[in-house]
Amino acid sequence: MTFIINGEAQEIAATTLADLLLALDYEGDWLATAVNGELVHREDRADFALGDHDRIEILSPMQGG
Repeated sequence: MTFIINGEAQEIAATTLADLLLALDYEGDWLATAVNGELVHREDRADFALGDHDRIEILSPMQGG
Protein backbone atom coordinates (compact mmCIF):
# COMPACT_ATOMS: atom_id res chain seq x y z
CA MET A 1 0.00 0.00 0.00
CA THR A 2 0.97 3.60 -0.39
CA PHE A 3 1.12 5.71 2.75
CA ILE A 4 2.02 9.35 3.32
CA ILE A 5 4.49 9.12 6.20
CA ASN A 6 5.62 12.40 7.73
CA GLY A 7 4.70 14.09 4.44
CA GLU A 8 6.48 11.62 2.14
CA ALA A 9 4.75 8.96 0.00
CA GLN A 10 6.09 5.46 0.62
CA GLU A 11 5.10 1.98 -0.60
CA ILE A 12 5.10 -0.42 2.34
CA ALA A 13 3.47 -3.82 2.84
CA ALA A 14 1.69 -3.28 6.18
CA THR A 15 -1.88 -3.73 7.30
CA THR A 16 -1.69 -2.33 10.84
CA LEU A 17 0.10 0.62 12.39
CA ALA A 18 2.26 -1.77 14.44
CA ASP A 19 3.31 -3.60 11.24
CA LEU A 20 4.20 -0.29 9.61
CA LEU A 21 6.36 0.82 12.54
CA LEU A 22 8.14 -2.54 12.49
CA ALA A 23 8.76 -2.28 8.73
CA LEU A 24 10.23 1.21 9.23
CA ASP A 25 12.46 0.02 12.12
CA TYR A 26 10.75 2.22 14.70
CA GLU A 27 11.03 0.70 18.15
CA GLY A 28 10.14 1.77 21.63
CA ASP A 29 7.15 2.91 23.60
CA TRP A 30 8.14 6.55 23.39
CA LEU A 31 6.78 7.23 19.90
CA ALA A 32 3.75 9.38 19.24
CA THR A 33 1.66 8.29 16.26
CA ALA A 34 -1.29 9.77 14.40
CA VAL A 35 -3.24 8.51 11.39
CA ASN A 36 -5.22 10.99 9.33
CA GLY A 37 -4.86 13.57 12.10
CA GLU A 38 -6.11 11.31 14.90
CA LEU A 39 -3.79 10.24 17.73
CA VAL A 40 -3.30 6.47 17.97
CA HIS A 41 -2.21 5.29 21.41
CA ARG A 42 0.56 2.70 21.77
CA GLU A 43 -1.81 0.02 23.05
CA ASP A 44 -4.06 0.44 19.98
CA ARG A 45 -1.40 0.18 17.25
CA ALA A 46 -1.52 -3.62 16.82
CA ASP A 47 -5.25 -3.50 16.04
CA PHE A 48 -5.28 -0.22 14.11
CA ALA A 49 -5.97 -1.15 10.47
CA LEU A 50 -4.42 1.05 7.80
CA GLY A 51 -5.87 1.96 4.42
CA ASP A 52 -4.26 2.94 1.15
CA HIS A 53 -3.09 6.59 1.16
CA ASP A 54 -3.50 7.05 4.92
CA ARG A 55 -1.53 10.01 6.27
CA ILE A 56 0.69 8.85 9.12
CA GLU A 57 2.72 11.04 11.44
CA ILE A 58 5.44 9.46 13.57
CA LEU A 59 7.07 11.66 16.18
CA SER A 60 9.95 10.80 18.45
CA PRO A 61 11.52 12.92 21.17
CA MET A 62 14.79 14.66 20.43
CA GLN A 63 17.80 14.72 22.70
CA GLY A 64 19.85 17.75 23.36
CA GLY A 65 19.52 21.08 24.96
